[in-house]
Amino acid sequence: MTVLVLTRSEDATADLVIAELNDRDVPVWRLDPGDFPESLSVSARIGAGLPNWCGLVQGQHRGTSLDRVRSVYHRRPSPFRLNPALSDGDARWAQSEARAGFGGLLTALECLWVNHPHRNAAAGVGPAALATASRCGLTVPETLITNNANEARTFIKGLPGGVAAYKAIGDNAPSDVDGWPQALWTTKVRAAEITDSVTLTAHQFQEWVPKAYEVRVTVVAGKVFAAEIHAGSPASRIDFRRDYDSLTYKLCDVPVDTAAGLRRLLHSFGLHYAALDFLVDHEGDWYLIDVNPNGQWAFVPELRTPITRALADLLEGRTL
Repeated sequence: MTVLVLTRSEDATADLVIAELNDRDVPVWRLDPGDFPESLSVSARIGAGLPNWCGLVQGQHRGTSLDRVRSVYHRRPSPFRLNPALSDGDARWAQSEARAGFGGLLTALECLWVNHPHRNAAAGVGPAALATASRCGLTVPETLITNNANEARTFIKGLPGGVAAYKAIGDNAPSDVDGWPQALWTTKVRAAEITDSVTLTAHQFQEWVPKAYEVRVTVVAGKVFAAEIHAGSPASRIDFRRDYDSLTYKLCDVPVDTAAGLRRLLHSFGLHYAALDFLVDHEGDWYLIDVNPNGQWAFVPELRTPITRALADLLEGRTL
């Protein structure tokens, strides 16, 4: 039985898990769905008494039977790369058919997924994640989503200190003047800075939590791993992604009630894995701000090995 790792050719995080599985002599096949249909082929059948799809996925150098897949580690697959000779209209059609056909066959696999892409998609919807987290007993900052400038100004004026955190809701980034995507970091904003451009789309504003530090919590099959993130520069104090070089880490315990809420949250979405971000204020209160169903974890050196092993245990079937 094979562990199928769905990711692009360069993925240092997946490399760690693959190396661990190789050390355990667990069969692994690293597959990038983006190679379909140019260098990947598939033939599968159902019906005539077959309860599930049966067939073969074949790459340039190896392949595997669909019914031989033990588990799937869904990481960072590339978009489908289509024949460049296709017209724009034909390419859109071929992309849709590849997603529904090849992608559909993969998602129909009845095995352990870490995580199933449909589950990731549901948990990756920010408003749904925050609402579910709140119902699971986790504390979330007071949050407004609006395209009404006056509502935004009123909300911010009512917050302690009259300041809010503005952050993007979705995954895509706006483009700069040359058409290149630009990072949209978390920023502090006051009511006077809100313009009528807010009316152009949805915007998310959250109360500004005066933090002592942040915590990245990673949950694998119910096991909780956590590290404090201490900012070492003004930029990283607002958004730690802006200056990784200034960060320091310290392993920490998660409060019992928070850990229980996290497990309820993952169970609600059907996730085996998630990375979650918390702000911890100076009174020791924990505020959940992000749910990342496919988030990174290897950037915390002290947790790299334990999380790698936990994921390998899960994919191998040791924790089931």
